[in-house]
Amino acid sequence: MNEIYVSVDIEADGPIPGDNSMLSIGSAAYDESGSLLSTFSANILPLQAAQQNPITMEFWSKQPKAWAELQKDREAPGRVMHRYSEWLASLCSDPDTTLVFVAYPAVFDFAYVHWYFIHFVGVDPFGFSALDLKTYAMATLNLKFSETYKSNMPKEWLNRNHPPHVALADAIEQGEMFFEIRKAIQSSTRG
Repeated sequence: MNEIYVSVDIEADGPIPGDNSMLSIGSAAYDESGSLLSTFSANILPLQAAQQNPITMEFWSKQPKAWAELQKDREAPGRVMHRYSEWLASLCSDPDTTLVFVAYPAVFDFAYVHWYFIHFVGVDPFGFSALDLKTYAMATLNLKFSETYKSNMPKEWLNRNHPPHVALADAIEQGEMFFEIRKAIQSSTRG
């Protein structure tokens, strides 16, 4: 099987999907060599029955530029998820290709994407699995999970040439991080 690594970042107005809304999604798809194949991004209208979480909104009040980006060209959630599903399908027209969801931290981003796919599309093209970059870095650096922060990672793993909390830019940064970690693993095994 060939794998396409889809680095995903979402922005939201609270900690859990359904009660809160996903406001933006960005994805960068890479082949196994690390070449960027394609990107997807969309800003999403809030769910009608959801509420903004006060703690999360306090965070956003300190990120005015990123918040302003989230307000541009917003689309209905169902429309976005159907377009996203079509984009993912276009990446793996070969039946011997599988998609790998990659995120930092995967538990947050995957929860939202999975909930939105099931709710609006009926199926999640990623299935029930995700690659967590924090865990991947933990194993590579031989750190405790509680010590695995970006500030403890090698500088070459990180690219901070964009404003934070813009989903597509964060997804690209995470994709680059994934391949830098892979490179570090390959170097250490060659020894």
